Amino acid sequence: MAKQPRAWQRMLSGRRLDLLDPTPVDIEIEDIAHGLAFVARWNGQTRGDYAYSVAEHSLLVEAIHARICPAAPPKWRLAALLHDAPEYVIGDMISPVKAAVGPGYGALDDRLTAAIHLRFGLPAEIPKTVKRQIKRADRVSAWMEAVEIAGFGPAEADRFFGRPDPDLTSDLAIRLRPPRDVRADFTARHAALMAAL
Repeated sequence: MAKQPRAWQRMLSGRRLDLLDPTPVDIEIEDIAHGLAFVARWNGQTRGDYAYSVAEHSLLVEAIHARICPAAPPKWRLAALLHDAPEYVIGDMISPVKAAVGPGYGALDDRLTAAIHLRFGLPAEIPKTVKRQIKRADRVSAWMEAVEIAGFGPAEADRFFGRPDPDLTSDLAIRLRPPRDVRADFTARHAALMAAL
């Protein structure tokens, strides 16, 4: 009889996360923050001495989302912070790779997202209007990243991500920092949002 391939990962917290059947009880914010602080956006193809991490991107998306929806309750700001949280175990695949992998990637992402949301008091699936608002913030962040650190010219970034309203990006900047600093800020922001729920 063939041995089943291992479909779980041991986390630094000691939790064992089953990727095929993730449960909220196996999810810890410290694991998410640590993983995302070490996952590079843009497959690491960015300028600077540090990779631009998914944790840093998530902090920026949450800040942009707050500008798009200043009256949003803390739970939707938390959803914005956690919008890429599954990448702490599955990595940040660029869109062309996701397309090549096919629908299996999306199903895995959806299962992990639901477990993460439930762990932190969010609905397994957030409303479509909120999803669209977070996606808009995500695209603004992607435009900034593309132009500032990923080698895109503004016109090329406009074609892929749409030119953002300057009011959404004024005084915001892409930050390249050591993973421990980003991990600490991500964890602190999560704690602040959880306390506001």
